[in-house]
Amino acid sequence: MNNHVTVLEIDGNALKHNLNYFKQKLNPETKILAVVKAFGYGSDGVQVAQFLQNKVDYFAVAYAHEGIALREANVKTPILVLHPQIQNLQAIVDYKLEPNLYNFKIFDAFLELADRSILLNYPVHLKFNTGLNRLGFWHNDIPKILATVKANSHVKIQSLFSHLAASEDLEEQEFTNNQLNNFAYIAKQFYKHLDNKPILHTLNTSGVVNYSKSQFDMVRIGIGLYGFGNDEKETSCLKNTHNLKSIISQIHLIKPGETVGYNRAFVAKSNTKSATIPIGHADGLSRKLGNEKGFVLIKNQKAKIIGNVCMDMIMVDVTNIDCKEGDEVIIFNSQKMIQNNAKISETIVYETLTAISQRVKKKLKK
Repeated sequence: MNNHVTVLEIDGNALKHNLNYFKQKLNPETKILAVVKAFGYGSDGVQVAQFLQNKVDYFAVAYAHEGIALREANVKTPILVLHPQIQNLQAIVDYKLEPNLYNFKIFDAFLELADRSILLNYPVHLKFNTGLNRLGFWHNDIPKILATVKANSHVKIQSLFSHLAASEDLEEQEFTNNQLNNFAYIAKQFYKHLDNKPILHTLNTSGVVNYSKSQFDMVRIGIGLYGFGNDEKETSCLKNTHNLKSIISQIHLIKPGETVGYNRAFVAKSNTKSATIPIGHADGLSRKLGNEKGFVLIKNQKAKIIGNVCMDMIMVDVTNIDCKEGDEVIIFNSQKMIQNNAKISETIVYETLTAISQRVKKKLKK
């Protein structure tokens, strides 16, 4: 049992609000795939999926074990595994997950497994590279793929998809439109030669915001589900889902000239009251937040982090705050605080969220 007093509360009402916000941008028939990889962007992929499973059409995870965790939690919704590995293909079949086949090595390996297991019309997804140059087949692979699939009854192409490289950057509209056009061309080749019409999807959160006319059959909502739109205006329409809280473990009175923390990084210039909080860089707090750059909230007042961030603890200045041991501490509870932490840490919101350690207790509040 995880009895860590530091807790990440996941706001279910905020999740629902964010999902509905993006639904309003879509055609009624457009499907929604909720991305719950990386422990639900640092929250809890299982709890998020359980909460959303009757509200979305698909889930996506990065790796097989993430999908297995959802199945073991009785999530019945279809699950796309975005980056499966050959050694995990049998487990993917065992747990009725749906693999993305992105090159001929994994394509051939899955077809061999499907033949050996006598599978029939097992749903697979094909990813095409249209400019991100990360994963995916090329458009000139289409004839070979089609010839193989048409001669094979073991698999069915459930969806065709691609991934936009710069959907949030309006200065890259020409590049993004070329990606969208290339994907439409690829889809057309399959629609010409297949009996079934695979689901088409390429828009991510920023794609839905900036290129909603190209929503095809389904969209993939990741960071937007958790309260960020990669745009100040869009983010203001969303609600924060991640609320990270802890408590004060101990309070110290520090005399002038005394120091706090490793390397004696903080030196008191006057009588100072410090509070020690059980969260550190092993829990996902960047060391760059130390030395009075970052802060937490105690009694709705800012308390600057003093000295270096430790592995399991931080110390904060509470000289002017009327608080006691055991009082609640807000590490962050708003988009603004998360963005501020990301800026100080010289990173992006994605990393600030996904860095939250698995030893931090997670609790979804409906």
